[in-house]
Amino acid sequence: MTALLALHAVVGFGLLFGGERLGRRGAWVAMAAPAVTVLWLLVNYGPIVDGDIVTQHVPWIPRLGLGLDLRLDGFSTVMLLLVSGIGVLVFAYSASYFPRTGAGLARLLGLLTLFAGAMVGLVLADNLLVLYGFWELTSITSFLLIGNDHRKAEARAAALQALLITGAGGLAMLAGFLILGNSAGTFRLSEILAEPPTGTPVSVALVLVLLGAFTKSAQWPFHSWLPGAMVAPTPVSTYLHSATMVKAGVYLIARLSPVYAPVVEWWRPVVITIGLVTMITAGARALRQYDLKVLLAHSTVSQLGFMVAIFGLGTTEAEAAGVALLLAHGAFKAASFMVVGLVDHQFGTRDIRKLPRLDRSWWPTALITVVAAGSMAGLPLLFGFVAKEAVLQAIVDDGHGSPTLALIGVVIGAALTAAYSARFAWGALGRDSTEPVGLAPRARVPSWAFLAPGLALTAFTLAAGLVPALVEKMVGAAERDLHPDAHGVHLALWHGLNLALVLSAVAIAVGIGLFAIRKTVTPLLARTASVPDANDGYHVALRSLNVVADRVTGISQPGSLPVYAGVILLTSAVVPLWALFGPGGDAWPGLPRWVETPWHLPVVALIVIAALASSATRRRFAAALFLGVVGYAMAALFVIQGAPDLALTQVAIETLTTVLFVLVLRRLPDRFGWAGSHADPSSRNDGDRPIIGAGTKVPPESVMTFRRRAIRVGVSLAVASGVFVMAITTNAFEPPTPTSDEMVERSLPDGQGRNVVNVILVDFRGFDTMGEITVLASAAIGTVALARAGRRRRGGSDLGHGAAEALGDVARERQAPGLKIGRLITLDVTARLVFAIVLVGSLYLLFVGHNQPGGGFAGGILAGAAVALIYMAGGLKDVRRISRGRPWNFLGAGLFLSVGAATVPMLLGDPVLTNGYLAHTLPWLGDVKVTSATVFDLGVYLVVLGLALMMFESFGDEPVVDEVEASVISEVDPDAVEITG
Repeated sequence: MTALLALHAVVGFGLLFGGERLGRRGAWVAMAAPAVTVLWLLVNYGPIVDGDIVTQHVPWIPRLGLGLDLRLDGFSTVMLLLVSGIGVLVFAYSASYFPRTGAGLARLLGLLTLFAGAMVGLVLADNLLVLYGFWELTSITSFLLIGNDHRKAEARAAALQALLITGAGGLAMLAGFLILGNSAGTFRLSEILAEPPTGTPVSVALVLVLLGAFTKSAQWPFHSWLPGAMVAPTPVSTYLHSATMVKAGVYLIARLSPVYAPVVEWWRPVVITIGLVTMITAGARALRQYDLKVLLAHSTVSQLGFMVAIFGLGTTEAEAAGVALLLAHGAFKAASFMVVGLVDHQFGTRDIRKLPRLDRSWWPTALITVVAAGSMAGLPLLFGFVAKEAVLQAIVDDGHGSPTLALIGVVIGAALTAAYSARFAWGALGRDSTEPVGLAPRARVPSWAFLAPGLALTAFTLAAGLVPALVEKMVGAAERDLHPDAHGVHLALWHGLNLALVLSAVAIAVGIGLFAIRKTVTPLLARTASVPDANDGYHVALRSLNVVADRVTGISQPGSLPVYAGVILLTSAVVPLWALFGPGGDAWPGLPRWVETPWHLPVVALIVIAALASSATRRRFAAALFLGVVGYAMAALFVIQGAPDLALTQVAIETLTTVLFVLVLRRLPDRFGWAGSHADPSSRNDGDRPIIGAGTKVPPESVMTFRRRAIRVGVSLAVASGVFVMAITTNAFEPPTPTSDEMVERSLPDGQGRNVVNVILVDFRGFDTMGEITVLASAAIGTVALARAGRRRRGGSDLGHGAAEALGDVARERQAPGLKIGRLITLDVTARLVFAIVLVGSLYLLFVGHNQPGGGFAGGILAGAAVALIYMAGGLKDVRRISRGRPWNFLGAGLFLSVGAATVPMLLGDPVLTNGYLAHTLPWLGDVKVTSATVFDLGVYLVVLGLALMMFESFGDEPVVDEVEASVISEVDPDAVEITG
């Protein structure tokens, strides 16, 4: 099963990154993943329906009981058949629907494949946390698919609405999963259902889980996102929003209902009521639509409410009927959407008032339309009729609650279903046309390849309706695995003259009557469009949230960097001291011994002098240099204390940090404080203070300067005191360190490394390291985006600040004879030589880091320092020349290597980040030991190097010279080589 998930990932990412040349032929490539899944399902189908269960456990963090738990039972088989079976047909349909080539087509097909993989994982997951992970993956891929045409504001808004609503529900569901898992003592779904926990915490958990299910399956009042999602291409709507994703919530309710409906008294009335309200309100909205796709969107919401209501009963008959309805709905709704795509593709419109009447040559399309609409309405001889009869009979036989009210609600919903089904079929066939469009050249009969997926679904609907025994065994297996008291199911086309048949006939008759008087009903329903609905509530909530955010931001973000820094530093200093020495706290251990070795004295003296100098100087550049001295002196302390790894990393980081300071400070005023003393304080702003509005009474500058300095000194003293006390307090006690001792002991035998620090980073705590480099990559990308946005706002040339100043000097000195502007050859050659040496040194640190001081992080930092040398010699242009790859390529390659090294062991049945080890004797080289942790470390190295390159990309000077600047240079010295940052 993990291989199936991996196949979807490989095919999906392959199309994302390399499928542009395939065009719509990529649909056949994408089909491979669901097709293989269907074949695998067919191989296991016999044993599954006979009662076997296929399970797979891939350990992840065994000590915490976390792993990738997958389970295929009867109900999972039904869901997997919907996901992958309809997936195959949707990809085949896409091969005819989309143009031969088109921008973004490969991205769409790749995302659709990744979505299919996420749904496969969701229905197979037997761990609540794993299920949640796949649940959110479906939300993310759905967001990207809905907004695939990001140039349209409508698509972006619909994608955001879907993500916000389903994402909020997903967060609530996660909280419910955590409570439920802790109450049960396990997160294994099968174990929870076998011995369900009860109590108040469990009731709270179930409420949160239902919120997630209702938002995902578009239940009232969270249904507004689904009609908006119809801006996505029709194949996407067919797959996501009718047959698969929207059934995720129904799937979860079906799993939980049999065990919790009998014991949680509020379960049945809440779930059934929400389902029936959704079914009726959405059905009424469908009757007033003229756009076929929007009509189907509302009908989908209505049918989802129907399924939620029947699964909410929790009885054996209801579970079996719900499973049959799932299958029937997947078939007729996917076929209906395919019909919409056919007519829209051929005629260029979905408006039933404009679609021309189809002639006899369109009989295959008419057949698909009539069968799909008839099954949706529940007409006899079709699978929808069999499923609806089973649902009605399950409600009639229900001995709990108020079956009469439920029956009334279902009959009303079924009548509306029959009415909008007739409206859909009549409109799709062009029978409601009042102003038909002219037949365009492309309005020809669809090809058989285009029709084949819809015809396949039509054949299934007819076969399962005429011979229900074809699916009876599968539905029975699903019922057996859902309900502990299952006693078998019997699906039949004719159960005799009973109440369910009478109610079904009444619903169909009323529905046909509503359709017959549609010219009266539609205007009446259209008047309700002005009544506030859930969509209006969504927009009101969004606007209110923005208002609150603006007010909170206006108070908490006044625009003053010193205020931000002061609040953060003061809080970090005062809160720990309060915890240590507040009420009941007495943690002061007394002053320690001041000096342990004579080497401490000169190093500490250097740190104190440099720190005081950085605080006293008025120039930003000098302060940055003094801070660098403090950092290098700290590295010396690490060496004295016997921590060469830390010292090496500190030196490399300090070098890059100093360079970063220099790059940033060039864009700030040279001195701290206001830019001048003679200007009006109301107009001054150097980036340290917010601009003071005109007319505001401003105290004398001396008073303001004194207050500002007093506050800064106070905050500084508080932070210094807090750090001093915390350092003494935390180092005074020597608590037991069993974890650290165990890591030291296991470093060589388990991690195959003598450098304990590196083994911890890439082996014992490798998952933490992977999260950290992911955060670093995200921060780097965000920094570049902000820096580029700032340059665009400033306008004009991309010429950097330093280069602009150099050109200013050229203009001022243009009368000086013999002025040379160019590169220093000696500096250039020396920098390149040293760069090669330092880069080789960084690679040495990378590969020896497992046994000696070094590692991927230290090596990457040193490589970044080497890049800094190139920048100082030749500017950003030379930095870009040292590699064909851009910074984000390094970041992506590093993340790919690290994630691959972490996840590949899972595919082989081992826990995440399991490292392999190989020792071999080679000629001349002797004994060579290699561990797979080196690949992970190489990823860290590339991410850190990419981060350094991003730094120069963000704040380095663009070596671009426009025509005016070039003329200035040529007038001063025609032999000048170039001006760089």
